Amino acid sequence: MADRSFLDWPFLDDGHRRLGRELDDWCAANVAHAHSEDVDGECRALIRALGDAGWLRYCVPTAYGGMHDTLDIRSLALIRETLARHSGLADFAFAMQGLGSGTISLFGTDAQKRAYLPDVAAGRKIAAFALTEPASGSDVASMETTATRTGDGYRVDGAKTYISNGGIADYYVLFARTGEAPGAKGVSAFIVDADTPGLAVTERIAVIAPHPLATLTFTGMALPETALLGESGRGFAAAMATLDIFRTTVGAAALG
Repeated sequence: MADRSFLDWPFLDDGHRRLGRELDDWCAANVAHAHSEDVDGECRALIRALGDAGWLRYCVPTAYGGMHDTLDIRSLALIRETLARHSGLADFAFAMQGLGSGTISLFGTDAQKRAYLPDVAAGRKIAAFALTEPASGSDVASMETTATRTGDGYRVDGAKTYISNGGIADYYVLFARTGEAPGAKGVSAFIVDADTPGLAVTERIAVIAPHPLATLTFTGMALPETALLGESGRGFAAAMATLDIFRTTVGAAALG
């Protein structure tokens, strides 16, 4: 059994202490350290199990099936540390449900939140966050994927790579250049269902710590106006706000 004395630290409340103990017990009974060769299938199964057990409720707000009114970083950090101690893939599965839905939680319309967040919390929809490109990683402002206005929506062309859950996700939160201004001020966010024509998974990427990872390409992909997530031209700010919530949890997962 892991040392749980840290749960007595003063910046954790009784709810956090209960969460830490109950999740650790659940992992001991339900999460295997070893992984099978079917990483996609195992990841899908973990997401469903995390949803069935209620742990994914911490990824979305209460109004849409979540645990707290807003995302609680201390809870997210506790969950990632505990899951990572038992299984890196379990931690990955949880983290991507949060990261891939966080922009919707923060900036989505009520209709968008109702369409996606309850299914994320239940493990029925697998989420993904499509930001990195072949020629621009941390330099988000240099992205080249474009979303060009058409008469009734947008046409998307370009590519994203190293996209976690690529190939198994049910939807992607996609960031593309809409051109309102140079650099970061000309980027917007969109919600893209995985079966949208013009979206293709063109490469599956193998890594030392196995998890679903892929390159996506977009060729004349048509999106309706309702796919826009947040304000046009404010996608960079939306991406950074989402990442800011989860930065602390990366350290917690590393500790686990």
